[in-house]
Formats: sequence, structure tokens, C-alpha cells
Amino acid sequence: MNITFIEKNEKKLFFLLLIFVIYILIFNLFTFNPILGYDAEAHHAYIEHIARYLPESLNLPSEDDTYEFFSPPLPYLFPSLVSVICRNVIESENILESCRPYYSKITQIFQTCLYLLTIFINLKSIQRVYKSKSFLNLGYFLMISILSVNYRSISMIRGEVYIIFFLSLLLYIFLKLKENKFHHNNLFVLAFGLTVGSLLLSRQWSFFLIPGFIIIAFILRDNERTNYLKFMFKQSIITGSISFWFYLNLFVSTGSFTAFNKEFNGFNFNNQSISFYIPTNENIYYFFTKPIRPWLDNQFITTIYSDLWGDYWGYFVFTSRFLNDGRGQEFIGNYLARVNIVSLFSTFLLFYLYFLRSRLCKKNIFLRYIRLSVIISILGFVIFLILYPEIPTGDTIKATYVLHVFHLIIFYAALNLESIKKENIKIYNFFIFIFIATFIHNFSAYLSHYSSEFISRI
Repeated sequence: MNITFIEKNEKKLFFLLLIFVIYILIFNLFTFNPILGYDAEAHHAYIEHIARYLPESLNLPSEDDTYEFFSPPLPYLFPSLVSVICRNVIESENILESCRPYYSKITQIFQTCLYLLTIFINLKSIQRVYKSKSFLNLGYFLMISILSVNYRSISMIRGEVYIIFFLSLLLYIFLKLKENKFHHNNLFVLAFGLTVGSLLLSRQWSFFLIPGFIIIAFILRDNERTNYLKFMFKQSIITGSISFWFYLNLFVSTGSFTAFNKEFNGFNFNNQSISFYIPTNENIYYFFTKPIRPWLDNQFITTIYSDLWGDYWGYFVFTSRFLNDGRGQEFIGNYLARVNIVSLFSTFLLFYLYFLRSRLCKKNIFLRYIRLSVIISILGFVIFLILYPEIPTGDTIKATYVLHVFHLIIFYAALNLESIKKENIKIYNFFIFIFIATFIHNFSAYLSHYSSEFISRI
């Protein structure tokens, strides 16, 4: 495939990529069970606790019911409702357990649809920024599709999937507000407030997306600041009425608005060893040879990178509960090492696109919000890891937890790539060529490595 071919067949490549992405999603639906996911038993316990009381009431679990008690309830409502429907259809001695396969698979399908809708909304936002005739943006779709963490996250029952969905809505609404210089009607206020409230009820990582809106108030020009402050005050009432009840309940029951299931150590850089912050020679060696647990124990940079592009924790290959049931464990470390190496090229290009045109960012409030949210989210996540260190494994260092950060980076990078397309089509085509090569090489990392027969026996 040469660069000229890319230029002439961009729309065809978009739809070809769409076919491959849909294949990946369908394949994983048949070969991955959410019970294999991160903290799966705790998430299922949360769902089944809620299902016991629906539809009469929304009863939140306590620490005794599940160690995910601190998580907001929105991601658990859909599977709980499916479980309620299930118990009225089937007969079983243990209704909740018998309904688990049904609500698990239907939730997987639902989250897959949310993911595709997220991509569609972001494509519409990019189209709106550049006032393009078509929303088929190959650059954005390629960049978001080469991250293996996306496919792994939506295959599990995870609140982060809801975060990226509501974030895409938030960006689209905020973009329209910015175009109107923050003149607004009640519909805008309601839509924005509902979206932010839903974010806060999805996962606590979404709090990292709020400070950017506060900082913007000090950046705006005087003629826009008044409208902005009025809008933010109105929408905050809606946001608070939707989400505050959960955090108040958490405070009453645990004594903290942001409770967690790990021991709080207070902020001290010494909570983590120096190898957490700076990779050792051993970390770098395994990064290029065996980037799969436990070889990068509690190292931030190399673990996040390996989990972003590959499968450091092995959840598409094996889990601690099923160490011998995945396929290809004997060579998966070598393959993921190649994934890390090949992905360095795309990583470099993504960073280049993200940091391009910094001056433009300072003049554009929409872009400024994205940059602020990326910085705050990364700093917030690192602080969280310092406050709640998991030594020696570092099993809270997962790319899924900050999935929204990578979506924001790629959204911003896609806007810059679109500018490059208008200025120098050859450079643009080169970028696309590298991303396509990465997608082809890393394809196996996007797929669950369990057999359908094994999944049917779980």
C-alpha cells in the first residue's frame, strides 16, 4: 500500500476499517465473558445487589456487599434491569446466578453500541470544527482504532465506557456553546447539566474533567465570561441534583465523599519507590522483551504504555482465575514486545500531533479545555496512585482507568491531522500509512484469546 493509494481511496479505507472494527467487536462478544474482567466478581455483586431491589427501589450496596461499593451506580443500572427482566422470564433455584450470563452478554452488546456511538459523536464534532461536508474522518477513526485498551474495556462491565460516551456528548455540546459565545437557552442548560451529572454517576475518574471548566472562567474575555458564568451556574444546579445524592450517601455511610476500597496513605512521594516514577534498566529490558505481568511490577510509564497498546495485565489472554485457559500464552510475551516496539512510531506521531499548534490552543477555549483536562487527569491519576499504592504489583496502574485521557488526546490530534491534510497531503498520507501499518501488526492484540468453547463453560 503506497501513499498515493491512500490519498485516492480514503473513504474506501474508512469503510474497510469499519468492517475490521466491527469484526473485532463481534469476535470479542463470542470469545470474552465479562466475568474475566477487572474485579469482575465485585462488579457482578454490585449488579446483583441492585437487581434484588429493583424496580421497587434503588438500594446501593455497602462495603459488606461488594468492594466496589464506592463506584457510582449508573453503569450497573442497565445490567440490573436486564437481570430483573430475566428473573421474570426464567425459572431457577438461583435466579441471580442463572441470569448472570444473560445480563453479562447483553451489557457487552450495549457497551459496544455506546463505544460506536462515542466514535460517531466525536466524528460529528470534528466535522463541526472544520465545517466539512462529510463526517468520515479516516485519521480520527484510525487513531482511536489502534488502541487495544478500547476493545478490552468495552468487553468488560466498566464505568469508563460511560465516561467516554458522555464525554463525547459534553465536547459536542460545549463546542456548540463556544460557537454561540456561550449565549444559551434552557435546552442547552438541561443537556449540559444532564451530561455532566451522568458523567459523575459513571465513575469517579470523571471528576478530573470538571476543573477545566472552572479554570476557563478565568481565561475567557470579559464579553463572554458573564454568559459563561451564568450558564455554568444554571447547569451546576442540574448536575448537583442528579449526582450529589450518591456522594452524600457515600459520605454518610463511609465518612468520605471519595471513598475507596484501599488503605489511604496520605500524599507522600515516598509512598512509591523511585522505580514507580522512573523506569529502571530492568523495566526497560522487559518493556522490549516481555511486557506482560509481572515483569513491570508497579512501574507507571512502561505499564501504562504496555496496557494501552498491548495487554500488560493479560486479561485478553489469561486472568488470575484462569491461568491455563487462554490461548497463546507461550508466545504472547514475545508478540506484545513487538507490539510495544511497532507502536513507538504511532506514539511519536500522536505526541507530535497533540503538541502541534500550541499557540492555537491558547486562543481557542474548546481546545484549551481538552488540554487542561488531559493534564489534570494525568496528574490526578498519578496522585491517586501515590495516595493508594499497590505494592509490589501496582495493579491499579491500568490504562482503562484513564481511558478518557487517550480519547481526548486522539480527538485533539485528529484536529491537528486535519489541518495537516489541508496544508500538505503527502505528510498527511504518511501519517495514515503509519497508523494503518500499526493497526495491521497489532490486530491480534485487539482480540480475546479465549476459545468460544471455554467461554460457554464459565
